[in-house]
Amino acid sequence: MDSITHLFYGGAIAAAIAPKGHRRAALLAGAALNTLPDLDVIPLALFGDPVAQMTCHRGLTHSWLVLPFVAWAIWALFKRRGGRVAAEPVRWWWAIFACLMAHPFIDSFTVYGTQLFWPLPMRPIMWSSLFIIDPLFTLPWLAACVVAWFARERLAAKALAVGVALGFAYLGWSLLAKTLVEREASRALLAMGLPDAPRFSVPTPLNTLLWRVVAMTPDGYVEGFRSIVADSAPMRFHAYRSDVAALDEARGVPAVARLLWFNHHFAKAEVRDGVLSLSDLRMGNEPDYFFRFDVAQRTGAGWQALRPRQESPPRDFATAWDATWQRIWREPASPPRTAVDDPGALPASRATE
Repeated sequence: MDSITHLFYGGAIAAAIAPKGHRRAALLAGAALNTLPDLDVIPLALFGDPVAQMTCHRGLTHSWLVLPFVAWAIWALFKRRGGRVAAEPVRWWWAIFACLMAHPFIDSFTVYGTQLFWPLPMRPIMWSSLFIIDPLFTLPWLAACVVAWFARERLAAKALAVGVALGFAYLGWSLLAKTLVEREASRALLAMGLPDAPRFSVPTPLNTLLWRVVAMTPDGYVEGFRSIVADSAPMRFHAYRSDVAALDEARGVPAVARLLWFNHHFAKAEVRDGVLSLSDLRMGNEPDYFFRFDVAQRTGAGWQALRPRQESPPRDFATAWDATWQRIWREPASPPRTAVDDPGALPASRATE
């Protein structure tokens, strides 16, 4: 999630657990503790390798196998120094532990991917039911922290309880919405002859009402959108090509292998002027993706690794949000045109349904 959400999310959790007289200190401590795992971006910035920066973020500092030891070290340090932690060591242990563990937990609900069990050789976890910035998820945590800071004890305790409950209720709603969308997507993909295609679903920016679904095909992928509040017709998909032959040939390039591991093979491959470019299909939508890397150069002997270069992501967020807002409330009147001329991109089906 975004840094602002982590501040209030952590503050509310810590204040809900800490002793009554330590409420304000817990709000500040929780905000700091829940921000701590994301400080891995500082050393990663020194790598100079955008692929390493992307795929190592949410690794060691987000691991449930590492963070309990970090929590113990912080707790032991402050307990030894005396003060609030020494006065109420049990409550503060659970506050510190919960804040640190809660950070990667909520990050796992985004599509980016979180290595919850680093260093085990597991792909990043991406439950993808929340967009990385969602104001309606942030709001209850923020409100709880504001009330808890200014209100008297009884009202502060109630505000924290309600804020935490509403925050996790919204998380539950996001999972329900995802289930509804995936049910419709499964029906449409079955009709298209793609019942077992690898796929993912993810909410569009700043909401959980409009969802995007991508399924991989032998020649590329299909992309569709579903509004929970507006759509009633069967879900429709738009087909796109990916240079799967070039991608298969370049799998031995370290940056290619690393990206495919990280993005669960949800990647678009393009060759331009002999350079292989990979786009992460999970973040953005056709044709604009936030993570696009030049990773290999075609040579006579095949593909040679390049020092990875990240292309600039799209910047017109206002236009994108306006289109998203309109699509949330309005179902398209007619199916979109296919993005490929050859219907063979979809086995036993047309490009759109």
